[in-house]
Amino acid sequence: MKNAEETEISRRRFALSGLSAGAALLAPGALFAEGVQPPSGKAQSADLPAMKPGTNTSFHSLKQIDAGLLNVGYAEDGPADGPPVILLQGWPYDIYSYVDVAPLLVAKGYRVIVPYLRGYGSTRFLSAKTFRNGQPYVVALDIINLMDALKIQKAILAGFDWGGRTADIIAILWPERCKALVSVSGYLIASPEANKKPLPPKAELQWWYQFYFATERGRAGYDQYRHDFAKLIWQIASPKWNFDDATFDRTAAAFDNPDHVAIVIHNYRFRIGLAEGEPQYDKFEKQLAQGPAINVPTITLEGDANGAPHPPDPSAYRQKFTGKYENRIIAGGIGHNLPQEAPQAFAQAVIDVDGF
Repeated sequence: MKNAEETEISRRRFALSGLSAGAALLAPGALFAEGVQPPSGKAQSADLPAMKPGTNTSFHSLKQIDAGLLNVGYAEDGPADGPPVILLQGWPYDIYSYVDVAPLLVAKGYRVIVPYLRGYGSTRFLSAKTFRNGQPYVVALDIINLMDALKIQKAILAGFDWGGRTADIIAILWPERCKALVSVSGYLIASPEANKKPLPPKAELQWWYQFYFATERGRAGYDQYRHDFAKLIWQIASPKWNFDDATFDRTAAAFDNPDHVAIVIHNYRFRIGLAEGEPQYDKFEKQLAQGPAINVPTITLEGDANGAPHPPDPSAYRQKFTGKYENRIIAGGIGHNLPQEAPQAFAQAVIDVDGF
């Protein structure tokens, strides 16, 4: 039985993550461990083309479209009439987290959309007067606006880090738009008020960058050293991932977006109650602060070597998923950037949750 301090640390890590009973242990090259069988009628790992992480270095096509307050840059591949899947990036990452996932899904007939979030890559604000808001609700609203612009009524949503949180929010506030969900590290909804409560020092240490960003020195430092900063986060968050310079540099170019620093700093300050959001979204933030359950079919994933803050035990969020649900632990030294480190396991989760 956990003592009170352990329980509180678990609860707060769960609330802050950026970042179950019956979890399946999966290796990226062998998706279903011994004794764990895929449900009938779903694609099995053998059906997916063999894919070594890092095989692909580009997407089939990169496009731009006006959507809401943004002109969104996005990768697209697959048949226009295929079941749509939207893959959502984290920080400090970009669409290249999915450069190997996309062709695996396309091979199964899916239409794959991978957007740059606000503040990344070729996505731009349509007006210089728009507040550079990074609050999580608004990032989710951007994806709804993108779906509207692309005339996608309903899609499978899959993501990690910021992208996982964004997908979780859509599944809660717009369940009619989310056919199914794949979320790395599970339930990532929290509230600025809850995040004000301090953790024990060892747990707080994992969030050093959040406290750095709370200062003007941190803003200036991130702006000046954004590439070095991102590489350090990659190394900490995925300690066993031996990425090369070319892999990092492809993603790091996305941080040169003119709004990148403003969006990142506002996001982290908002999440700990140091920055205000926009008042027209307050009612939605209050709804999210209640920690509502997610009812859509869901698979949650976790790498066995995730060095980023994340819920230490999937059972901490199991009760938040009330629809058909499965949790998978991906073995083999897989860190925080799970789709790029284990693309076959991530793609398999998307295929499988589609059959729930």
